[in-house]
Amino acid sequence: MTSLNVALLANLKVNAPLLPGMPEDYWADLDSEKTVEAIAGALRQGGHRVTFLEGDVTLYDRLRELRPDICFNICEGHFGDGREAHVPAILEMLRIPYTGSKVLTLALTLDKPMTKRVVGFHGLPTPPFQVFERPDEPLDPDLVFPLFAKPSRQGTGMGISAESIVHDKPELRAQVTRLLAGYQEPILVERFIAGRDITIGLVGNLTPPVAWRLPKNGEAPRMWQGLRFLPPLEIGLGQYAQEEGGVYTHHAKSALADKLDYICPARLTADQLEELNRLAAAAFRVTGCLDVTRVDFRLDETDGERPYILEINPLPGLAPVISDLVIEAQAAGIGHTELVNMIFDQALQRYGMR
Repeated sequence: MTSLNVALLANLKVNAPLLPGMPEDYWADLDSEKTVEAIAGALRQGGHRVTFLEGDVTLYDRLRELRPDICFNICEGHFGDGREAHVPAILEMLRIPYTGSKVLTLALTLDKPMTKRVVGFHGLPTPPFQVFERPDEPLDPDLVFPLFAKPSRQGTGMGISAESIVHDKPELRAQVTRLLAGYQEPILVERFIAGRDITIGLVGNLTPPVAWRLPKNGEAPRMWQGLRFLPPLEIGLGQYAQEEGGVYTHHAKSALADKLDYICPARLTADQLEELNRLAAAAFRVTGCLDVTRVDFRLDETDGERPYILEINPLPGLAPVISDLVIEAQAAGIGHTELVNMIFDQALQRYGMR
């Protein structure tokens, strides 16, 4: 393969702007220098020249100076309800190829309620929900406690704690009030699904052309053709389950990441795995994902472990060793370097650059 001039685009925690009143976890989904160095090293092992660029307001001019052949994009963005889509929009304006999902997908999936509306429209299982703009809004009578409250547009468990599970209206009002004050965005309240956390990683692309809908025959090969399913990962809180309320909280994802029980492949029956892969492919399809995605589920322990789609993440973490997608790849015998280049190769194929 010809050596390419690659711009690695990311937002580093050390470069994040700090404003008064920000919650301490506000920039939790930004990347570390170690992660960026590992991805750059992987691409260099693939034979490419790599330059890191911070995905901030300087990016437009720096891209015009560098003139990369393609960008490896992991930018989460800083501000705005479509912040993950900012950098891809710049790249499309400059007509520069890039890895991963495009503008509309990244804007959609960052907004959890909008994602749930799309998923529900297509008949895919997701917990019933309500979005709160004010803490005193009437509760939908169809929602039954316990409920789960979280910010609408945050990742990496931001705003999620043991207090996210609310058991009555006073608890609900108090938690919504706290979250509205801290994150200044609508709060998603959904039925709490008690059960196991399972995540499914996918690498690849559906065979084009692809409409953002499910085929009438859900068993047709084109439903998932072109996608590679990584082994399912179950996240167990182990000895920390009680203090974290049985929830994969921000604290668990950050401070306890190296102390949790990561079971991969997860203990699932063949039928369960087939259904989770089908749902993951369906979520990938209806939200227009490209190259790589991770779909998070909860298995309802009160209903025969029925799976519910919680979130769709088209910008999954790629931190060596600890990121969910990296753990899943490792279980399939795919190291970090190979995983990064697999994702990169998918983009090259899409753009006809291989």
